[in-house]
Amino acid sequence: MAGRTFAIGDIHGDIVALQTVLMRIPAIDDQDTIVFLGDYIDRGPRSKEVVDTVREVQKRAPAKIVALRGNHEDGWLRVINGGWPEFVLPPGNGCLAALRSFRGLPYKDGDLATRTELDDLRTGAFFPPDVVDWMNSLAFFYEDAHAIYVHAGLIQTHPTNADGSQGEPVWLHPKDSDNQTMNLWVRTMKFFLEYRGKLVVVGHTSTDNLPPELSSFTPEDPLDMWVGENVIVTDTGCGKGGFLTCLELPSRKTYESR
Repeated sequence: MAGRTFAIGDIHGDIVALQTVLMRIPAIDDQDTIVFLGDYIDRGPRSKEVVDTVREVQKRAPAKIVALRGNHEDGWLRVINGGWPEFVLPPGNGCLAALRSFRGLPYKDGDLATRTELDDLRTGAFFPPDVVDWMNSLAFFYEDAHAIYVHAGLIQTHPTNADGSQGEPVWLHPKDSDNQTMNLWVRTMKFFLEYRGKLVVVGHTSTDNLPPELSSFTPEDPLDMWVGENVIVTDTGCGKGGFLTCLELPSRKTYESR
């Protein structure tokens, strides 16, 4: 079937999960598209290998390959361009795992950064220049006939009517956003439950944080992909104890690493 799109959720340094999903996707051709939804790095122990693999897929796959920017790539770019200790220091963000991976050093959950590593985390200087260039090149969103693909979600705005009164709220297409970075970080239940419009496929929010009873896809499994009225969420916890999910459109078949 030509014209398929395969949307791959947050990977977070889990190279085994990525390799497993890539092997399970059916053979693709130049009519197909693979969209990576961002967050390739941090948390899992092999961020460098994930980045290397995604870049290799971009070079060699016969399909169109779209690599989107996630909030973790965006966070590191902010660090590199001036510092952001609030992002790199909390252990839950998993930034030490990325540093160790790019340095070729082992990492396990619970490891603490050395004083030197703390200094390096504050600058992101361990990232090779070509990787920084690649992160800067990552798109903020993608759209095809099947869906809009963006890392986190859409932004809601309240337009002003001609008489100065507040109009009905609308969800902005990413191309119309004054600050596309917000599409990488937003996390609001209102979007998942109330957005109506063209299908939007996102990652970013772990599906175990969404109400399973409102998902039309395996509601009995709160860890699985979440499918709402017009939003599909593919972040099934890869790199933080979960698994990686790939969604095929328009068939809505799924390919998982578990």
